[in-house]
Amino acid sequence: SRHRWTDFWRCTAYIVKWTYFTLIQTKCDRVMNISAADRCAFVKSTPDCSMEDGFINYLHVAFCLLPPNLTPLTITLYVLHYQSLIVSSLFLLSFCPNLSAISTSLHLTHNVAGVTFLALGNGAPDIFSAVAAFSHPHTAGLAVGALFGAGIFVTTVVAGGVALVKPFAVASRPFLRDVIFYMVAVFWTFVMLFRGTTTLGETLGYLSLYVVYVLIVIISAYIYNRQKHSVNTSLMYTRIFLRDQDHNTCVLVCVSESEYRPLLPYSESTSQILLSSLNPVDNRKWRRKSWSWRVLKLLKTPLEVLLLLCIPVVDPDKEDKNWRRPLNCLHLITAPLMCVLIFQSGIYGEYMIQGQFPLWLLTLLLGLFLSSIVFCTTTNDCPPRYHPLFALLGFVVSAVLISAAASEVVSLLHMLGVVLSLSNTVLGLTLLAWGNSIGDCFSDITIARQGYPRMAISACFGGIIFNMLFGVGLGCLVQMLKTHSYVQFESEGLLTWILAGSLGLSLVLSFVIVPLCRFHLGRAYGIFLLVFYVIFLVIALLTEFGKIFIV
Repeated sequence: SRHRWTDFWRCTAYIVKWTYFTLIQTKCDRVMNISAADRCAFVKSTPDCSMEDGFINYLHVAFCLLPPNLTPLTITLYVLHYQSLIVSSLFLLSFCPNLSAISTSLHLTHNVAGVTFLALGNGAPDIFSAVAAFSHPHTAGLAVGALFGAGIFVTTVVAGGVALVKPFAVASRPFLRDVIFYMVAVFWTFVMLFRGTTTLGETLGYLSLYVVYVLIVIISAYIYNRQKHSVNTSLMYTRIFLRDQDHNTCVLVCVSESEYRPLLPYSESTSQILLSSLNPVDNRKWRRKSWSWRVLKLLKTPLEVLLLLCIPVVDPDKEDKNWRRPLNCLHLITAPLMCVLIFQSGIYGEYMIQGQFPLWLLTLLLGLFLSSIVFCTTTNDCPPRYHPLFALLGFVVSAVLISAAASEVVSLLHMLGVVLSLSNTVLGLTLLAWGNSIGDCFSDITIARQGYPRMAISACFGGIIFNMLFGVGLGCLVQMLKTHSYVQFESEGLLTWILAGSLGLSLVLSFVIVPLCRFHLGRAYGIFLLVFYVIFLVIALLTEFGKIFIV
């Protein structure tokens, strides 16, 4: 009798413990609340801990492969830094020249190219990170935090830094246009978060808002150029007297530029072209750079060689459009194969056509066939007429690789949030937002120092409009096409509303203060923006750690 009761209570305790794990501990964030010995079993048995969109299950590595007393924080930060190098290298190496080549081939104006293809190149890390985060409801807060956090960072820290470095008078109508459109985008996103769901029609309308923005930019540029042309026509007779002087200057410039051109063209062999194309190190730059730059370059060289081997780059600014016959023929093999092996975390790498023929082998054979045709019908010196198509191929490969890198970053940040018991929103508005926006910060402030503060402030607002609308809109659309249902948002409480409210408040204050200052952005305005960001960050962190809450 006593043994029966003992077995009964053991069975009851087992059932209670199992119910606790399956019903209460359904979220992976709760893994740190249990004992270290049970964490591996919890990670394996909890569906929320499975990371299907990444190549590595970082939670499994942290709790099942590493010792319990070894925190994975250092490893995570190291891999995060390496992932940021991947995204930066992809952006610097491929997106800028290829998107410029596509815009040139399509005969797009600078305004249209700036708000479409080049905006996509600048915002690629933000957009792909958002799409990767929206793939699961529990990481959607990471995307919202990153996009809102990057918005606050750019409109306060970056814009404030530009105003501090170079006080200037901003163009009134473009500034008001950008602020109004961004406020509409933020309000629309806030409504979707408040409702907790979005429909297909609402998502398409959300994306169409950027189309309206692009049309207004094009129409405004057309009207401005037309007015400018009428003014220039009235000054035509004044300029005609300067033609001789301009002609002489042009001749001098042409002579000085041709001075350094070789008298006889130097012809390289096919093997020399291939080896020089795969060498990412410039010998002249190497000699004059510091040792720290050389160490960093050595660390990045294997990655850069791999990217050069897989991503074709068409540069419209070069005389030969960056045509490298042996390397471009090799790209026809490596680029499609890379897409098949990387896309959707490599699930197509194991796909069998009708269960018998592997997809990667078919891709390899087609690449060899196309590469042979191109190699036999082209020369080393003259690019073919279809050379711009390589820019499209490079764009596709870059998009696939950046998407894969963004998925890994999201998985790593989710693991970091689990280990440190931080919400996805606070990770998004800090680490992910800073990582995606730090390049914009340095580039825009550098542009302002060079005497172009208007261009810098336009880049601040124009880029984040694209990132917000396409990051949220495209992320929701992709998830709807996958699941054939509405997208659900899991709000992380007060922190989400503080984030959205702070971004909206900063835009409203800029919308009011800048016109009152007659559109002059001075150092006082820059200091105000920096102080606003510090106050916001302090409030957000206090809310995250439970110091600020709703009773």
